[in-house]
Amino acid sequence: MSFRLPAAPHPVILDDVLGAQKMLSGVARTTAMEGSRHLSQLVGAPVHLKCENLQRTGSFKLRGAYVRIAGLRPEERAAGVVAASAGNHAQGVALASSLLGVRSTVFMPEGAPLPKVAATREYGAEVRLSGQVIEETLDAAQEYAHATGAVFIHPFDHPDVIAGQGTVGLEILEQCPEVRTIVVGVGGGGLVAGIAAAVKAVRPDVRVVGVQAEGAAAYPPSLAAGHPVSVPAPATMADGIRVGRPGDLPFALIDDLVDEIRTVTEDELSSALLLCLERAKLVVEPAGAAPVAALLSDPRGFTGPVVAVLSGGNVDPLLMQRILRHGMAAAGRYLSLRLRLTDRPGALAAMLGSLTVLDANVLDVSHVRTDPRLGLTEAEVELQLETKGPEHCAELAAALRAAGYTVTVMG
Repeated sequence: MSFRLPAAPHPVILDDVLGAQKMLSGVARTTAMEGSRHLSQLVGAPVHLKCENLQRTGSFKLRGAYVRIAGLRPEERAAGVVAASAGNHAQGVALASSLLGVRSTVFMPEGAPLPKVAATREYGAEVRLSGQVIEETLDAAQEYAHATGAVFIHPFDHPDVIAGQGTVGLEILEQCPEVRTIVVGVGGGGLVAGIAAAVKAVRPDVRVVGVQAEGAAAYPPSLAAGHPVSVPAPATMADGIRVGRPGDLPFALIDDLVDEIRTVTEDELSSALLLCLERAKLVVEPAGAAPVAALLSDPRGFTGPVVAVLSGGNVDPLLMQRILRHGMAAAGRYLSLRLRLTDRPGALAAMLGSLTVLDANVLDVSHVRTDPRLGLTEAEVELQLETKGPEHCAELAAALRAAGYTVTVMG
C-alpha cells in the first residue's frame, strides 16, 4: 500500500543531513555493506545488508544522539541531558554525552535487560530505573528535565536526531550507488524519515520501504488518518521498534517521502534473526531483523538491488535463546511426535537408533507405560527432534510409519 500526499515543507532537508555527516566524521563508523547470496536468490536481485548493528554502541542511535547534543548551546550543555530508553537510545546518548563532555542521566524501565543497563553505565551515563513500561519511564525522564533544567533528548522526534540518522542514507548511496529499494525498520520513525529525506533529495527514483512489527504498527492507521494516532499496548519482541505512536516530525517526512509501510509477524522476525545469524554470521536484534523479515515474507515484492538496514545488534542473551528457539520452530526445524511401540526390552533403543540413521537430533524423550489408553503390551513415546527443515520433518514421520510405528505429528 503506497502513501503519497502533496508535498509540504520538510522539517529536515538534505543540507541538514550533509551537515550532520560532517559533524559525525570521526565519531560514527561508516558501517559495512555486506552482500547476501541467500537473500539475493530469493529476491531475484542483489540484496545488501547495511550493518548498523556493527555501529558504535551496537546501533544507529549514536548518530542522532551525537548531532542533537553537539548542537546544544553552552548553557544547555552545562545543565546536562536526560533521556528515556530501554536500550539503544540510552547507549547512544550515554556515549555521545561522554564524547562531548556533557553530563547525562538515562532513565530505563525497571525490567530493562541487565547487559543494556551495564553498557549504558559504562558509556558514562547515570542510570535510573523507573517504571514498568517505557511510557512510565518517559514520564519520569521528562519530570526530571522539568525539575533540573536538563535537556530532554528525544529518541526520534527532533530535527537534529532525524538528520543524524539520515547519514545512514548517504552512506548507502555511496556504498551501493545502483540501489533501487531501501528497506528500513520503523518504530517512532526517525531512522526511515532521515534516510528518506537524504535519499529522495538525491535519488527520487529509489523506493524507500518501512517495516513495522505487526503488534506495534502505528504507522498504517496514522497514515490512513492523515495524522499520528496511538496503538494501545503495542506488543512485539522487537523492543527497538515497539513504539505506540509515530513522532510528529518523522510522520510528516514519512507521509510525503516513504513509498510503503509493511508489517511482519513475530514468526517472520524470528526466522529473519535466525537467517542473519546462520547465513550472514551477524548478530542482529529483532528490530534490526525487521527488513530481512519483510524480504522473507514477500521476496518478489522488491525491486533490486535492495539494501536492508540492520539497525541494531543489542539483544539480551536470554532473549536471543528464546528467539532462536522460536525462529527454529517457525522455520520447521523442530518436530514433535507421539508414537506407540511394543513394550519390550530394547524397543525404545531400536526406535531411537532408527532416528540416528535418519540424522535427527533428539532433544527430549517422554516414555509412558501406564496410560489406560495403551494396550497391555504397548508404550507411548513423545519426542522432540531437531531437524533440517520441513522436508526432513516429513521424511522422518514417513520413515517411522514405514517401520511400523503409529505416529502422530504434534508440531
